[in-house]
Amino acid sequence: MPVVPLKRDNLFQGLGKTFTEDEMSNLCFDYGIELDDITSERRQLRKEMGDNIDQAKLDAASDEELYKIEIPANRYDLLCYEGMVRALNVFRGRIPAPVFKTITPENPEVMNVKFDQTKTIRPFIVCAVLRNVTFDQDRYKSFVELQDRLHQNICRKRTLVAIGTHDLDTIQGPFSYEALPAQEINFVPLNKTESFRGDQLLEHYETSDTDKHIKPYVSILKDPSTKKLKPLIPIIYDTNRVVLSLPPIINSNHSKIKLDTKNVFIECTATDMTKAHVVLNTMVCMFSEYCKEPFTCEKVKITYNGDEAPQPQLTPDLTHAEFEVDTNYVATRLGVKLTAQEMCDLVTKMCLQATPIQDDRIKVSVPPTRSDILHACDIMEDVGIAYGFNNIPRTNPKTNTVARQDSLNQLTDGVRFELAMSGYTESLNLILCSEDDQSVMMNLPKSEQRVVLDNPKSTEFQICRISLMPGLLKTLQNSIKLGLPQQLFEVNDVVLLDQNNDVGAINKRNVSALHCSTSSGFELIHNALDRLMASLGVMYQEGVGYWLRPASDKRFFDGRCAEIMYGKDVIGIMGVLHPLVLENFKLSHPVSMMEFCIEPFL
Repeated sequence: MPVVPLKRDNLFQGLGKTFTEDEMSNLCFDYGIELDDITSERRQLRKEMGDNIDQAKLDAASDEELYKIEIPANRYDLLCYEGMVRALNVFRGRIPAPVFKTITPENPEVMNVKFDQTKTIRPFIVCAVLRNVTFDQDRYKSFVELQDRLHQNICRKRTLVAIGTHDLDTIQGPFSYEALPAQEINFVPLNKTESFRGDQLLEHYETSDTDKHIKPYVSILKDPSTKKLKPLIPIIYDTNRVVLSLPPIINSNHSKIKLDTKNVFIECTATDMTKAHVVLNTMVCMFSEYCKEPFTCEKVKITYNGDEAPQPQLTPDLTHAEFEVDTNYVATRLGVKLTAQEMCDLVTKMCLQATPIQDDRIKVSVPPTRSDILHACDIMEDVGIAYGFNNIPRTNPKTNTVARQDSLNQLTDGVRFELAMSGYTESLNLILCSEDDQSVMMNLPKSEQRVVLDNPKSTEFQICRISLMPGLLKTLQNSIKLGLPQQLFEVNDVVLLDQNNDVGAINKRNVSALHCSTSSGFELIHNALDRLMASLGVMYQEGVGYWLRPASDKRFFDGRCAEIMYGKDVIGIMGVLHPLVLENFKLSHPVSMMEFCIEPFL
């Protein structure tokens, strides 16, 4: 969930009251958010730096208290100070919910889109103008931070939407959204003094140590298969061919927003039109508060040129969504009796507008800030929050059922208990791992049953594990300094491709254990297996119970490897690890291991 840091004193000033920590925590809880942490910029910076302390940065950091508030991921209106204060003030009945207005001038600003060009990389754009805005340092910082939080959240790191904000007085419409070869683009990017050619600028951002925060976005303009720049990249010009921005990378320094900026031009380029409107509406609704005429913005005309182009439109669209809700639906699911008028009064606390239309129906008007409301169940949730979930009377369920532990988890706990009682220490490893961990490191080829992740964030998260052994060996590699002998185990899921499953893969619950000492300890692993089987009530009997069958496996020594059989099925393997495997994990002592699936014993 997103966490929004807000200055405590500013927050209290906006709320019109000084709260104790408990009072603030309770207010957040009542509204469905959480006071996650109380810190300061200096304390937070010290924590992030760890041992690599930059004293100059630390000295420059503020000691002013910050409240870090965790919010739902779909409440984009709470991502900044303005939205948070407004929502809590309306919830407390201190102010009414604002009414957002749009103005369509006689000659609006125009954005011409060359759709034949942009459709190949970033088809859509929506725009708005905020007139006569008054910024101060805190407002300006909040304005920038909201853009960044939207980029990380709904914009999916600028892949779906990218926001550009400009000083309208430094540029002149009509504007043009195009896509051109990178070599044909030249401009001075934000916070730079020299002009760059488009391809050189993107190369600079990939290699520069001072602009590392921009590097991840360069790949958006590259072909995923060749890793080279696409033939055309997006660019926005004004009527004098002055560059506004190169989305989704960087704005131009020419139109940079400053503290004395009065008129703001906002553009959002996108691959998803719906999300573009949500992002633009959020920016406009949060900061139109500081316009000379509060909560008012100016529309921009968007025209598209080219085949299959969308129809011209005026943005932003701040019309309210309308819902008709059955009061019985809300009341039965919340477990409270409320009249239609009472429900209308409650949703007003959540920045919604509602009127009764029948005894059992209400009409709810949802403002553009509440894009999270998609269905009557969302309105029902808001009624519950406004009513207070702690105020809902507790009742006994009408069904008489007795809960019990899931049988697989019950079996898992039993296996864990037996191995722990045998002197083994439990290890818990991530289900995601690298390709090499499961193949090269284990002296095996790549398995056809592995589930491969698309675009993994790091090499440590390339696939879902198909065996618990590599994770245990990495644990041993890091704990070997604690001395010998070491006995480790893990009972957890592996993931295998399975076309018969509706999701194309299936989880299997495996147990794995190892013994590492100055000798192989194969008999000790064998003993652990015997104890587990005895606890499961399974006899050692070939073809009926469990039994061992000689096997050959590249992970183990020949002649010291056996398949673990249950009836006539192979359920696992055990043996003494091959020296190549030990070398791969930088282990200098012999290791015996076993792994088998416990699901057949359910």
